[in-house]
Amino acid sequence: MNRDVADFVCSATGAERVLKVDLVQSLWSGYGQIARVQLAGLPIRSAIVKQVSPPDQTNHPRGWNSDQSHRRKLRSYEVELAWYRDFSERCGSYCRVPKCYATRSLKGQSLFVLEDLDAAGFPRRQSSLRRNGVETGLRYLANFHATFLGQPPKGLWPIGTYWHLATRPDEWQAMQPGELKTHAAAIDTILNQCRYKTIVHGDAKVANFCFSEDLQQIAAVDFQYVGGGCGMKDVAYFLGSCLDESECQRGESTFLETYFSEFRKALKRTGSTESAGNIEREWRELYPVAWADFTRFMLGWCPEHGKLNAYSRRLSRSVTNELESIDGDTTF
Repeated sequence: MNRDVADFVCSATGAERVLKVDLVQSLWSGYGQIARVQLAGLPIRSAIVKQVSPPDQTNHPRGWNSDQSHRRKLRSYEVELAWYRDFSERCGSYCRVPKCYATRSLKGQSLFVLEDLDAAGFPRRQSSLRRNGVETGLRYLANFHATFLGQPPKGLWPIGTYWHLATRPDEWQAMQPGELKTHAAAIDTILNQCRYKTIVHGDAKVANFCFSEDLQQIAAVDFQYVGGGCGMKDVAYFLGSCLDESECQRGESTFLETYFSEFRKALKRTGSTESAGNIEREWRELYPVAWADFTRFMLGWCPEHGKLNAYSRRLSRSVTNELESIDGDTTF
């Protein structure tokens, strides 16, 4: 860590100096790194520093190197800056995010100084979850979506999620001919024209959540693809990231009820005047549509991926069959 960055970290946190720097992980495609810094002096003993330094030449793990891909990544870090600057403080204890001590953007590079969630009581990372962990994640998403219900995503992605069709033409082109490719635009339109919109995390996989030791408390990180949309996009993606196809199939009804039960409570806490029943009716119908939308992306991006399983294909087929039956009408 160079002197300029260390000085910025100390200024942001009130520390006397940086004692130690430990690499946490490199950013996707070599766009920078995340480090944990140990600090001297009170009040903060450690912090997370996310440095974004776009490479001169990109190296995507699956070969998706293009100008559009590069521009999308650059925009994603601008969005994350806007998130921490303008939105993150609205999240309370029910949808915990790291406190942002400071950000800056200079000469195409971005710097985030964030709360160390390990030190704050969220030290666990999971690649899969049992039922109690899944329900913790769903309650988090319900509160997140209720908090931002009806809020315009100013400065964020107008349409959240990293697989949004308009930002993924290369992956669509790479798809083999089939019903999902044919109906991709209609599926996209159905989701985008939903009446009840919120702000979605946009990359709500289990790896982007930090858990307490007992898995009862949770916080989210990585807000590069946060933006407007239907909450079911986060729910479908989260479930697919932490459960196998049989667990998704068996638990679908229970997990959706967990989400909507918490969503109803969260709307009351936020003082929203919107009808929870109306939102639930619309969003339940959009749950398979959200699955179909993500499945479309995966078929172009990595058609051999394990997430393309019998469950995701069944839900996708139910959506395309419905679209076929109404001859392309985009209203469900």
